[in-house]
Amino acid sequence: MIQKKILLLTTVFCFLAGFSQEKMKQSINSNWQFYKGKLNQADLENTKTTIWEDVNLPHSWNKFDVMDDQWGYYRGEGWYKKTVYVNPQWKNKSVYLYFEGANQTTEVFINGKKVGSHIGGYTAFSFPINEFLQFENPEKGNQIVIKVDNSYNDDIPPLDADFTFYGGIYRDLYLIASNEVHFDMTNRGSDGVFVTTPDVSATSAKFQVKGNIENNSKSSKEVIVISKLFDKNNLEVATLSSSLKLKSNSKTEFLQLSKAVQNPKLWSPDEPYLYKVVTVVLDKKTKEQLDLFSAPVGFRWFSFTADKGFFLNGKPAKLIGANRHQDYKDLANALPDILAEKDMQLIKEMGGNFVRVAHYPQDPSVLEACDRIGILAMVETPEVNRITETKVFEENSIEMQREMIRQSFNHPSVIVWAYMNEILLRPRYDDKSVERQNYYKNVATLAQKLENVTREEDPTRYTMLPNHGAFDLYNSVGLTKIPMIVGWNLYHGWYNGEFGGLEKFLENHHRVLPDKPMVITEFGADADRRMRSDNPKKFDKTMDYAMLYHKHYLNAIENLDYVAGGTIWNLVEFNSEGRAESWPHMNNKGIISWDRIPKDAYYFYQARLLKKPVVSIGSKSWTNRSGVLTSENESVFYQDLEVFSNENEITLKVNGQNLGSQKTKEGSTIFNVPFKNGNNIVEAFSTSNESVKDFASIHFTLYAPNLSSTKYPFENIRISLGDQRQFTEELTQQNWLPEQTYTKGSWGYVGGQAYKMPGNPQIPYGTNKLIKGTENDPIYQTQREGIEAFNFDVPDGKYELTLYFAEFLSGNTREALAYNLAEKSQKEEKAFRVFDVLVNGQLFLENFGNNNYLEPEKAVDMKTTIYVKDGKGIQVDFKQKTGKTILNGIELKRIF
Repeated sequence: MIQKKILLLTTVFCFLAGFSQEKMKQSINSNWQFYKGKLNQADLENTKTTIWEDVNLPHSWNKFDVMDDQWGYYRGEGWYKKTVYVNPQWKNKSVYLYFEGANQTTEVFINGKKVGSHIGGYTAFSFPINEFLQFENPEKGNQIVIKVDNSYNDDIPPLDADFTFYGGIYRDLYLIASNEVHFDMTNRGSDGVFVTTPDVSATSAKFQVKGNIENNSKSSKEVIVISKLFDKNNLEVATLSSSLKLKSNSKTEFLQLSKAVQNPKLWSPDEPYLYKVVTVVLDKKTKEQLDLFSAPVGFRWFSFTADKGFFLNGKPAKLIGANRHQDYKDLANALPDILAEKDMQLIKEMGGNFVRVAHYPQDPSVLEACDRIGILAMVETPEVNRITETKVFEENSIEMQREMIRQSFNHPSVIVWAYMNEILLRPRYDDKSVERQNYYKNVATLAQKLENVTREEDPTRYTMLPNHGAFDLYNSVGLTKIPMIVGWNLYHGWYNGEFGGLEKFLENHHRVLPDKPMVITEFGADADRRMRSDNPKKFDKTMDYAMLYHKHYLNAIENLDYVAGGTIWNLVEFNSEGRAESWPHMNNKGIISWDRIPKDAYYFYQARLLKKPVVSIGSKSWTNRSGVLTSENESVFYQDLEVFSNENEITLKVNGQNLGSQKTKEGSTIFNVPFKNGNNIVEAFSTSNESVKDFASIHFTLYAPNLSSTKYPFENIRISLGDQRQFTEELTQQNWLPEQTYTKGSWGYVGGQAYKMPGNPQIPYGTNKLIKGTENDPIYQTQREGIEAFNFDVPDGKYELTLYFAEFLSGNTREALAYNLAEKSQKEEKAFRVFDVLVNGQLFLENFGNNNYLEPEKAVDMKTTIYVKDGKGIQVDFKQKTGKTILNGIELKRIF
């Protein structure tokens, strides 16, 4: 038996030998020159008038302008140039320039001649370039010039979306040299070979290899195509062989179907067993190996049903995971492969088994990781929010669908192809007009064409169209009837309604469409990791409300059999340049931050989904906290602390004191923890297995109810006006307390009311506008208007006082966020206010208002020093002259 294995391994290695000789793939990512802006041919060579920047690929020119204080980001031309030195021996080979992705239109020039162009920013493409290369003078090299343009184009999807359309060559770029006889390199950026598993059961499985072989030589050829299947130990399982006659300068199709492989190892998220198929082309006469193709093979079968959900390999399986956008803090979408792979690992480590690659095809490393570690995937093309009713838009959409399917075909992790996300969210024309009705018909017509193309390209997988929660609209237009699965992006309890609306919606789908399987393709709530509340409210952007949201949705998904699964919106926070919110330009619904730090919701999903024991202390990244005691005699501040675990019972220790044990329920338990002034060490562990544990170090600042307390001497305090949340600055980790009314001996405001944003009843605090000139927008997004005074009854000494202001009203039309169905665009009033500010009776700010420092939507802070004596404390008075007085935040620091 040992000798047989050695012989088989030898066969494998002999079969694979010479791989580097038949096809050479060479990255050319390094040392490019880049120019942002329009250029003509003369500018390309004039280094005096055109200043080029040195860059490496992957590269995007929108790394930073998407996060500045100005609305909009650069959408236009970007130029790249580089001299490439090509091996002279490649003259007799077929050479291609291969892009993994560039957004969104690309034109390529080599040695001054146009090679070709590509439309679409999220799929791969290649160009044959032999005729443009010079091989005679290797030292001279070949100049490649590439123009990429991410300008808005009404004929290219996506037209509009809740994510940023970064520009650049943001994925890898390669030169590929192959023999003149090779697998088809011009098949829409694909491998040109497609592997399927047409017949799979627990006892046997077949695989099929289909593709085209291209003969670029001037003579006909006779070849042998051999395909071998190897298990993960590189032992040969099956062999297929075909003889072909290739005409010169032509493509020839081949098709190979195996006999049944007995007792196959099945692929699943729990055991992602991968075989591999290796296909080679041999010259029939010389037996020279001309080309080689390889792909993973996962034997599995699956089905979606309308009443019992999803089945994999004959067993029910609830699909639970997350959506994934491809950007990263300070990198835009130009990520190294390892970061894309790590995102998939984050889903796996969460306990997830499913990813929605949204809203566009992503780097090849994403699906490669899914195959390898066991994550089922749906992939979609970027028709988002609306379409353009032109033939060109239709052709581009269909072409993107074909490119996506062919490029991602050979991944056993993929089970669904999707298209048209929320396509009726921003329809054209006036409501109820004839044009609007015709528009809806045109959307449905395009949807049916995309459906037909998808089933034609790949009848082995399911199709899906993800809709926003307007059930009656999508059903009346017919979009619920076209795909095999309907996806619903649902936000009950966030953008609309309350949590209970979720179950009502799902029940309605099941009643009206009893034969249509469904997936909840999006659900999520903004969770600004800097914001917390003891009394969370819808749309307050706190971590605490998001936890309530995720608990409700996961229960619904798990408890309703007819819901095949759900994908969280989103795995990570992502850039959406047009958003304001508490963190401008960001969609904060990710359960992991933009720089990949898990939030509480991530630990919650681990506790609910993972099979291995886990204990995680919630909000452990909230390391600097504060609280106001109710009595001078207290020595600790009690605050709830949630511990996430799949263990039955958790024991908690704080500062060495055992606080006892509590049973977990649905993945967590909440302890009421006594925090002392200063540093606190928290330890949580499984009562039955103390090795399963977690630690947190939390610094707590206690404020006595009397600021003159000697037990807790006053040092500094920060208060957010018009707010009932706590906010922690990202950079300094300084904590801001919510406002309170003044009581003698303490601190607080006198008079006024918390500002309430008109036209958006959902926002419980302040405004969601972008406030320029600050990284701490939440401090400036709430305010108390009509305030009369703010008092601090501090002991004598020297203090530094800072007042924070922002004028919300600009007189401009405020556009509603398209995704918030409750918000309406409206023309707002223009404020005109003038008031004085006095500190302990002395004039500090005179005629302060819109004529001077108080510019609309800009952060203003004013600092002064005060010497307090005779036990009088600090009183800040606001004297109205015109309009209402305002104050957004206040900070007081003791100097001595």
